Amino acid sequence: MLILAASLALVNVAAVAAPAAPATSLAAANPFAKLSTLPFHYPAFDQIKDEHFLPAYAAGMSEHLREVDAIANNRKAPTFENTVVALERSGQLLTRVATTFSALQGANTNDTLDAIDREMSPKLAAHNDAVFLNDKLYQRVKTLYDKRAKLGLDAESKHLLERYHKDFVRAGAKLSAQDKEKLKAFNSEIATMQTTFTQNVLKETNASALIVDTRAELAGMSEAAIDAAAADAKTRGHEGKFAIALVNTSGQPPLAVLTNRAVRERLMNASLTRGSRGGEFDNRGVVVKLAKLRAERAALLGYPNFAAYSLEDQTAKDTGAVNKLLSELAKPAVTNARKEADDIQKVIDAEKGGFKVGAADWAFYTDKVRAQRFNFDENQLKPYFELDNVLVKGVFFAAEKLYGLKFKERKDLPVYNPDVRVFDVFDANGKQLAIFLADMYARSNKQGGAWMNEYVSQSGLMGTRSVVANHLNIPKPPKGEPTLLTVDEVKTTFHEFGHALHGMFSNVKYPRFSGTNVPRDFVEYPSQVNEMWMIAPEVLANYARHYKTGEAMPKELLDKVIASKKFNQGFLTTEYLAASLVDQRWHQLGAAQVPTDVLAFEAAALKEAGVDFAPVPPRYRTTYFSHSFSGGYSAGYYAYLWSEKLDADTVEWFKENGGLQRKNGDHFRKTLLSRGGTADALDLFRNFRGREPKIEPLLNRRGLNGN
Repeated sequence: MLILAASLALVNVAAVAAPAAPATSLAAANPFAKLSTLPFHYPAFDQIKDEHFLPAYAAGMSEHLREVDAIANNRKAPTFENTVVALERSGQLLTRVATTFSALQGANTNDTLDAIDREMSPKLAAHNDAVFLNDKLYQRVKTLYDKRAKLGLDAESKHLLERYHKDFVRAGAKLSAQDKEKLKAFNSEIATMQTTFTQNVLKETNASALIVDTRAELAGMSEAAIDAAAADAKTRGHEGKFAIALVNTSGQPPLAVLTNRAVRERLMNASLTRGSRGGEFDNRGVVVKLAKLRAERAALLGYPNFAAYSLEDQTAKDTGAVNKLLSELAKPAVTNARKEADDIQKVIDAEKGGFKVGAADWAFYTDKVRAQRFNFDENQLKPYFELDNVLVKGVFFAAEKLYGLKFKERKDLPVYNPDVRVFDVFDANGKQLAIFLADMYARSNKQGGAWMNEYVSQSGLMGTRSVVANHLNIPKPPKGEPTLLTVDEVKTTFHEFGHALHGMFSNVKYPRFSGTNVPRDFVEYPSQVNEMWMIAPEVLANYARHYKTGEAMPKELLDKVIASKKFNQGFLTTEYLAASLVDQRWHQLGAAQVPTDVLAFEAAALKEAGVDFAPVPPRYRTTYFSHSFSGGYSAGYYAYLWSEKLDADTVEWFKENGGLQRKNGDHFRKTLLSRGGTADALDLFRNFRGREPKIEPLLNRRGLNGN
């Protein structure tokens, strides 16, 4: 998953920092006062303290508004250079602090950073309004937009002008003065509520860890995992007991191995009830308020609902296209899930379990069905998936073969946590392309899931190159133990690096278009494509080696893994579709339609869509659905499936053209990965593929075509 920093997204005008004179309003001792002198302007994490952020934010906003005011009040007639390019160059100090703060608050937060986040969210919303609701500034942009065909602009510059005009209009620039004031109030409150939702999710997830009294109750977990659970319980004040920390999804990894059904059910219940148990972290009221505010804001801007507003700026364009995609896949997905449930029930009955399969049982018994059908279970794979091998000999190796990249780890640059690793990335010509940070382990002060972010984005205008980071949440083993990954964690490692490549390969002029600054339902596409190299024979042979013996994964085991690719796709597709449908239902409501009973609405939405299958709950329920209610993927969780259509078609192209070869990687890089947001996203796909995308490869991949 890609997460774009919410606070940075609000400041939609200078996307990267570039050399500039020190800000006179900020103390020279503040590390944000000037550009970092480290390579590629890498953040000076060793100098940045919590107390630096608020004054840097204040100075950054003040400086940015002065720059914007100068542009808006320029007595010279508007030109592309003195208006649009000037906007691209503005806000450098604010971008530096917002980029770094957002990354640290997501990956390594504390009470102080959380408090700053709560304080700054409405202030940044107000700042964004001060820029995009500035009528003089808008009129200059509009003047240029109206005569854009006569300005002699190159394609990227013309697209930038059009993009700025669209940004202003969608931000409310055409509203009356009275309605602009209403909009400002909405934006401030929405920003505050999104921050509250996000912080509640993290705190509730930590507070919902399952505490178990005895070691015996954790039968099925490895001894190392049980020891880690004991250590975790001790840190939580439950010495002598055991704690199972929750991850952000509804499903929890230990459910696949815990033999005690009562413990599985307790764990599943702890996960599914997050944010709806009452208490200070309950998100039900936040959801209702957010849904109403977003609907009211959309109506003010002239849209029937928030989803219509959001989707207009995506490749899907409208709610009809998204609803069609989700509804067409729902029936075959649930049909497959019910067949899979029948197979699980047969195993339960054969063992005389005496119960019907439930959500807490699915992962545990799915592994048994897999073992019967393919004669292996996923635990056989983990010894071959040691983290360093996966990253260096798998992910990096594939990038070297496909794109000619080289990686060199360095220990001299500061990091915000000792577990973070830093790598220089060199292009095929030997020149350094980027700096890459790998933050792989879970922490209690790190938000769940996996994501990519950029500290510095590539831009020809600014003369900058990428400093990009991947964040995962892999449980850290006890000291001295190897970090062995699940298949899903290996897949996620390859996926997130696909986002990193999208950022590192960016070759654009303007910051607004750099790297992953593309529509949300296109941004997951390159990262999903990168997953294909996980099981490419040449790549797998290089990294999938037993952590003790160094022996390669046996071919017969690999063959079973490949043969089982469509296995459990009914479950995986249904849980994803259920979450996507819930996201759309909430955001396709008008303000007057927003219900007060969150859980009842969710249940009704799932039933209406035909995905109310109890053994397969949504991947995220409403009250901990951060994608939907924290701002990043609001009305946009469908994007993964939308992007997967392009991904599956692209995988077929690679297969047709010889797979892991430099010529293929170079073509993908030149026509798509390097282009960022410089053109219409689907035009970029057509340039790469030579035709429109087809859906058949996706249906075949997910086993939804009847085969």
